[in-house]
Amino acid sequence: MKLLKVILLFQILAILMANPLVAPHHPGFKLVNVALRGKATQSAHFFRSDYMELSVLSHAANGIDGNRDSNSYHGSCFHTKCEPNPWWRVDLLQPYSIVSVTITNRGDTREERINGAQIRIGNSLGNNGITNPLCSEIHSLGKGATQTFHCSQKMVGRYVTVYIPRKECLHLCEVEVNALVPDQ
Repeated sequence: MKLLKVILLFQILAILMANPLVAPHHPGFKLVNVALRGKATQSAHFFRSDYMELSVLSHAANGIDGNRDSNSYHGSCFHTKCEPNPWWRVDLLQPYSIVSVTITNRGDTREERINGAQIRIGNSLGNNGITNPLCSEIHSLGKGATQTFHCSQKMVGRYVTVYIPRKECLHLCEVEVNALVPDQ
């Protein structure tokens, strides 16, 4: 119970600290992590009876909790089942003008699993969003590293999907969707 309180406090602190950034090339707009407002889902939830602690802590919503803690056992990462073409998606609940996606990789093991993943943005749920236009590809991301992946151009979309086009487990600790919103 004490661990859950600490996790909750870290999540609240992370959300409070998620101050919007000024968008220098877009006067009148600011850059905001709109993923915090969304709802996350994933292809198949990780479950193993011999890893019950990790199974309980690895839900899709952990990817948008505002907490970049890269240790899966601290309850701020998601983990799919190891399967062909695993995916994780956030529904932003409305379309946004997205310029980049910031990802924090798992830091306690198997950081190479994310290599080759694709970030897709669009308004379609067809094929779980993996056919939406490509924003960027993750060629490699170090253990526990956080990196921003810029789209080649501003993309408008409601759904952001991270997808690995091979048999693999998908696990990340934070996905931040950086969108332009009017500065009011």
